Amino acid sequence: MKILTATEMKEVDRLTTARYRVPSLTLMENAGRSVAEFIQSRFPNLERRRIVVLCGKGNNGGDGFVVARHLKKMGAKPVVYLIGDPRQVKGDAAKNLKRWKKSGTISFDVEARKGLSLPLSGHLIVVDALLGTGVRGPVEGRLREVIRSVNERDPTCSVVSVDIPSGLHADTGDVQGVAIMADHTITFTAPKPGLILGAGGRHVGHLTVRQIGSPPTLVEETGKGRLRWGEAAEFIAFGLPRKAAANKGDYGHALVVAGSVGKSGAAVLASWAALRAGVGLVTVATPEPVLPIIAAHTPEIMTEPLAATKAGTISERCLEGSLFATLLAGKRALAVGPGLSTQDETQKFVRVIVGQRTVPIILDADGLNAFVGRASALKHSEGMLSVTPHPGEMARLLGCSAKEVQARRVEVALQAAAEWNAIVILKGSGTVIASPDGHAFINSTGNPGMATGGTGDVLTGILAGLTAQYGTDDWPRLLAFGVCLHGLAGDIAYAESGEAPLMASDLIRAIPRAYRQFYSECGRG
Repeated sequence: MKILTATEMKEVDRLTTARYRVPSLTLMENAGRSVAEFIQSRFPNLERRRIVVLCGKGNNGGDGFVVARHLKKMGAKPVVYLIGDPRQVKGDAAKNLKRWKKSGTISFDVEARKGLSLPLSGHLIVVDALLGTGVRGPVEGRLREVIRSVNERDPTCSVVSVDIPSGLHADTGDVQGVAIMADHTITFTAPKPGLILGAGGRHVGHLTVRQIGSPPTLVEETGKGRLRWGEAAEFIAFGLPRKAAANKGDYGHALVVAGSVGKSGAAVLASWAALRAGVGLVTVATPEPVLPIIAAHTPEIMTEPLAATKAGTISERCLEGSLFATLLAGKRALAVGPGLSTQDETQKFVRVIVGQRTVPIILDADGLNAFVGRASALKHSEGMLSVTPHPGEMARLLGCSAKEVQARRVEVALQAAAEWNAIVILKGSGTVIASPDGHAFINSTGNPGMATGGTGDVLTGILAGLTAQYGTDDWPRLLAFGVCLHGLAGDIAYAESGEAPLMASDLIRAIPRAYRQFYSECGRG
């Protein structure tokens, strides 16, 4: 779906009511209920937890009153704090404040009490419904004090923001003086740019999008921007069943150039993931001393030996004659980089084959390191290239700090994509898939448990496997699907192992279930 500005989102709400006769009060009810349902699903033993709902005087506060009412129906005992004068609560928000008061539970008018004394510890859940997407200008006064006190909370305290962390600019991600640092943000209908741009990523926590009654066609009709949210519905074209008469040749052959002595696992992970992604055939080209290890791990993978340096890495002798060109014959995708090392000869080899670009290339890991200090060499007027850096690798390519990359993730990825004439996949929370034409997908799946060695190799394999299968007619969308599938497999693995124990190979084993979930969401059952 498209990512909408605050003004566009307001227009979607208006059209939902005017054109489809969905009352604004119903939209508010659906929004608040969806947040309560998220809290119920995320936090066990809800009836035993202390819950505080912080409400402002606008519609975001109205959502908060609905959240509290539904949490109470679920057996919880939320306490509501209204930060402001109740006489200034208007419209749908006033109606829901009245409904909350009728529930018989006390709410506190903080302006009247001249203070907010909360023990923000002991597994408390704080619902942030102070300020919505329409706020402009710095947050001041009592609201500023409340937001600061929430941000100074004990680590055992969890914060769930309604629609957007209060104080964050919905369009830019700028902090308006002070902004809530949320653990979870539940936004409605479509993401807003500020949840992703600027400081958004540091304040939003885990982002969830919930539908509350606006038709998806309105989002497409109203949105004018070039950012899209990478969810399953975006990739239905890749969820079609295979033909009964299909054979392995119909699904492509991927070549994975990876591995070195001591880093054979990277080649195994990438090639194994390519197979799990559904490619017909996979060949791993690797230094000759490493080949037996890779061949023994996954019998479905074919291998080709490459001349090796004394260090057990790929030698530039592989470029002599037509050896490598012969290996590329018949391949529909080339993955280069996992576990190659930064040995000089190997890096020269990488630069030569990437410069040729006779088949679509996915460049990762040590393949990217070959272009540090010479990133301009990535640009090529012909051929197709996708680079998959994490923030540290991107910083080395651009000659800046990882902090600078993280501060402007989308902008940095789009600029690099244009400069290199390549699709840039900037990994991390909310992975950005940026195209040279200025469009980008923001990935919606994944979790912090995936921050472990080898998960990038798995992604490289998935992308190579999908490219060999489907070609490059809509390569940016296909690569965004691969990132989504990779994160979905990570989420499934996380549900079984938790964050800390999660390993890259767990993702590969979860790919079949990730596909099943994707097919289900696409209507294939």
